[in-house]
Amino acid sequence: MSTTADPLAALGALPGVADSVDSVRKAVDRVYGHRVMRRRSTAVTSEAALRGARGSAALSGADWPLEEVRRRSDFSGAGGDEEARTVGAALRLTAEAGQLLSIWRQSPLRVLARLHLVAAADNGDTVGRPRQGGEPVDEPLVELPLPDAQEVAGRLEGLSGLIIAGDSAPALVTAAVVHGELLALRPFGSHNGLVARTAERIVLVGSGLDPKSICPAEVGHAEQGRAEYLAALEGYVSGTPDGVAAWIAHCGRSVEFGARESTAVCEALQRGAA
Repeated sequence: MSTTADPLAALGALPGVADSVDSVRKAVDRVYGHRVMRRRSTAVTSEAALRGARGSAALSGADWPLEEVRRRSDFSGAGGDEEARTVGAALRLTAEAGQLLSIWRQSPLRVLARLHLVAAADNGDTVGRPRQGGEPVDEPLVELPLPDAQEVAGRLEGLSGLIIAGDSAPALVTAAVVHGELLALRPFGSHNGLVARTAERIVLVGSGLDPKSICPAEVGHAEQGRAEYLAALEGYVSGTPDGVAAWIAHCGRSVEFGARESTAVCEALQRGAA
């Protein structure tokens, strides 16, 4: 990331990023302007949460049909069903995100620790804290070089400082950087992808871009496919202006796809079909 006084704002000046920001704002405004949002916004929010959790789980290896996620009630992973555990973790994180908005700008590292605790659903001594030297990371779908624990600690502190200080960057840029940094660092021993995508959601909602949480970027990330997701992440990790801009654009398209998904939900509700 840039070393200027306002590094996230500087990223907003990268080629093409302004167009992505503008396109996302228009897409979000369109769905918020739908007539159904005036009467049934809570139903749209609930459906967006379910679809967002399904998308995030899919990117972590549990690509279940939406109706299966809706139907199931047991996500304990009994019998070694790791996919059920992943879907359950995604659902818990989506539910938890809304409870952490007020804490995020004051203590983002505390929020990230809480998200990992919720995802892991475990009381082990490695849960809810960044990994230490020599501790393994279970994130098989992200095969990028793994930063050591010292680099993780330093970059997490830097990211936290930027969030607490506030900046003039568009919400999309901040959300993309938070998401990208957490996936690049993989600071926890597990569930880093799920945590990163939930943190992206928290930024988008808390910034006021998507205050009712009806534009699930997770849907868009999944719809574009894991290969494209990981390729865009590699661009972010490269640190080049083009690579970072491509990642931000990818995140922007994901929000737009999430907005399109909720527009379809609005249309279904209007027809009385959902």
